Amino acid sequence: MAGQQVPDAAERAEQLRVAEQGAARLFEAIAAHDLLSPGRRESEISTAIKELAAQELGVRSYWHKRVIRVGPNTLHPYDDNPPDRVLGDDDIAFVDLGPIFAEWEADFGRTFVLGDDPVKQRLRDDVERAWAAGKEYFDDNPACTGADLYAFAVAQAREMGWEFGGEIAGHLIGEFPHVRIDDDEIGSYVVPQNTEPMRSIDPLGRPRHWIQEVHFVDRQRQIGGFFEQLLTI
Repeated sequence: MAGQQVPDAAERAEQLRVAEQGAARLFEAIAAHDLLSPGRRESEISTAIKELAAQELGVRSYWHKRVIRVGPNTLHPYDDNPPDRVLGDDDIAFVDLGPIFAEWEADFGRTFVLGDDPVKQRLRDDVERAWAAGKEYFDDNPACTGADLYAFAVAQAREMGWEFGGEIAGHLIGEFPHVRIDDDEIGSYVVPQNTEPMRSIDPLGRPRHWIQEVHFVDRQRQIGGFFEQLLTI
């Protein structure tokens, strides 16, 4: 946003909300067009999503790689790049997208289950329930740190009968460029090392806004589920 007036806190919150609404519409379109259909490779699904997003919502860029994970690949966290897999008839998959709307970042993730496997359906539903529980925990604890929320997410996974599969449980969102975690960026992530209050203000005196992401896995069954969206708005 170089050369533009820095948005105040209210405008910033509204623009992030609008960006998330755009991401939600994109996921509705993905489902409506049945892009996650048996026989398609992850790479094919990714290309189809890119084309659909451009045609229907005008999305031209993403702040992070489009992540489509199928079957055993759903065990892998974001940074991994597992081999391209084909979506099966009775499969599980998740999609994690970071589309940019009017220079504002969205980050949205959902799990899809093909067929009627009750374990996969429970995993899909549990990651959404865990996200809601994490938001309630965050809302009820004003001094919540990144380490606190990460520990809560890990405990939720254990209580629901899963393992937490993510190296992080969330991150800051906004108009800044995202970078890989390193020692001086740890305060931007929901990780065990981040002992800073998540409600601390940014350098411009505005509230910081966070994404919460939930990644549960069952390594024995080789399945994972993912749910991600705005935590603070």
